[in-house]
Amino acid sequence: MKIVEIKELTAKELLSRKRELREQLFHLRVQQQSGQLEKPHMLRTLRRNIAKIETVLTEKTRPTPAK
Repeated sequence: MKIVEIKELTAKELLSRKRELREQLFHLRVQQQSGQLEKPHMLRTLRRNIAKIETVLTEKTRPTPAK
């Protein structure tokens, strides 16, 4: 997921997308613990996407500084 795509989403959409990614991450961790994980690179990708979403959410919710 690219940062440009993430910035186009609303705050509600970002929160729901973040929730979905966290669920996916949880399921992948369970698979990893049971030795059934086929794509270990997806753990890193999901963590990075969650971080991107959290960054954009912070930018959208932070008030702009007065000059």
